[in-house]
Amino acid sequence: MSRRGTLLLTGGNGMVGSNIREHPRAADWTILAPSSRDLDLTDATATAAYLQAEKPDIVIHAAGKVGGIQANMANPVDFLDINTTIGRNVIMGARAANVPHLINLASTCIYPRAAPGPLAEEAVLTGPLEPTNEGYALAKIMALRLCQYIRTETPDLLYKTLIPCNLYGRHDSFDAATSHMVPAVIAKLHEAQMTGHDTVDIWGDGTARREFMYAGDLADAVLRAAADMDALPDLMNVGVGHDHSVTDYYRAAAEVVDWQGTFAHDLSKPTGMKQKLCDTSRQQAWGWAPQTDLRAGMAATYQFFLERQSS
Repeated sequence: MSRRGTLLLTGGNGMVGSNIREHPRAADWTILAPSSRDLDLTDATATAAYLQAEKPDIVIHAAGKVGGIQANMANPVDFLDINTTIGRNVIMGARAANVPHLINLASTCIYPRAAPGPLAEEAVLTGPLEPTNEGYALAKIMALRLCQYIRTETPDLLYKTLIPCNLYGRHDSFDAATSHMVPAVIAKLHEAQMTGHDTVDIWGDGTARREFMYAGDLADAVLRAAADMDALPDLMNVGVGHDHSVTDYYRAAAEVVDWQGTFAHDLSKPTGMKQKLCDTSRQQAWGWAPQTDLRAGMAATYQFFLERQSS
């Protein structure tokens, strides 16, 4: 029998959800993680009925349509519509079922494009968003604000939002058309290694700076938060507190993959925001920091990639 109660995890088969489920602290909970076949979160009636029937002690909302710059630019309607619909259905369904605790996962793409770094939580909605992922960002802002409004109207409902920086890790997507940068880079360099190519392209000039965190570390933060919702701030960044250039990530991946070639910069491709670095002041005050450095995280992610390739 679980020590802490029942936890409903949306997106339980995605990267974040899978890392939460395999974390040691997951054993403290009875976890419900219905697949999209079992529960269509775009169906408001079905979602509300599920929450009413199961009455979980907490919801962790990690479901959504995700992807990198290329996918966001190609499908802005889906990134806005699907994520808005899912967020609304889960949060309002939990409220209707009087679920006492909810952790909503947002993304640093919600910050204005020109917001000064490091990105502090107070900067949300203070300026225009990055155009390449605006639809996804708008949907995440809606969910964040909905949680805040519910908390204002009903203080006993602890509906709070974590804002993770960019993520990578086990259970990631390595599809070049839909994946985020780090898994895409790992897959690209692995292919170059296997095919003997000695040059790999980098989108843009490689100077844009990004903060990437290993997904297993986010799982650790989420499950710690779930165990003590009173101590968790209503809105909090979750990050590593430092960043690297895009070229640095390519170099780190090349080391892990053992590829010895050179990089060429494709200046015709977009690079997105020049820098996205979280202000981790609230996280530090909360008393948490990620434990996986870039080299170890890259190695674990590449190992997962190889296991998936061989299966």
